Amino acid sequence: MLTLRVGWTICLYLSLFGSVLVKDTDHEDSRAVFAVNCGGEEHTDLQGVNYERDANKAGTASDFGKQLMIGRVPEQDQILYQTERYNSATFGYDMNVEGDGDYTLVLKMSEVYFDAPNMKVFDVVLNVDLTVVSDLDIYEKVGRGVAHDEYIEFEIEGDRIIYEGEESEISGGMVRVEFIKSYRDNPKINAIVLMKGKLDDGTKLPSLAMEQEGEEDNEEEKEAASKRRTPSGPRIADPYENQDSMLLPVLVAIAAIIPVISVFCLCKL
Repeated sequence: MLTLRVGWTICLYLSLFGSVLVKDTDHEDSRAVFAVNCGGEEHTDLQGVNYERDANKAGTASDFGKQLMIGRVPEQDQILYQTERYNSATFGYDMNVEGDGDYTLVLKMSEVYFDAPNMKVFDVVLNVDLTVVSDLDIYEKVGRGVAHDEYIEFEIEGDRIIYEGEESEISGGMVRVEFIKSYRDNPKINAIVLMKGKLDDGTKLPSLAMEQEGEEDNEEEKEAASKRRTPSGPRIADPYENQDSMLLPVLVAIAAIIPVISVFCLCKL
């Protein structure tokens, strides 16, 4: 009997443990082949992408953005836009690729320091040869404290990377992304994720127009709720509500008796 009971207990634990493993595996986004939370710690986002802790030694890691609430992104994933790495010179990351096919590179950024356009502007280059983003001014695109993603689609064929008809050779199954120093402050990046496959809507941030509409809807809902709000408990009668109607007969009586009193006083004289 004891052996049977122990056996059932072991089976139960194995069943529970197995279900946990299946759940975690299902939650992971298997398309991500490289992901790093630049300037920050490891983080798993709402889509199941695991961003590694940033081990890059170039430049400066900063969490200055933690003092801001980042717009356009759920609170749980704001950390991806609050930490960053910047450098006073060109710097980059080496990303591994997994065989031939289509790839989507997502560069996550937010302006957390400057409060005007044309203060930080830089280019992004793939594999030394391919300029994929030119004159990027994050503030000009979305303002301060708002998430902004750049989406770059390319293809790998053998030892070549192909982007918009242009080609560049790669070696060791690695592709390098670089952030180019310009005369307008320092280049930076908040987070990077490289996915196998083409870009889909689930990868994109909501549009700024949708974000603004959502904020307006929230304000309208608050206003409507305020109008619907009623005081608690039964309505209490106003003790002064009938005061004027009670005074009217008294005033009429006084007005009627005054002439009588006047006549009586005259007769006495």
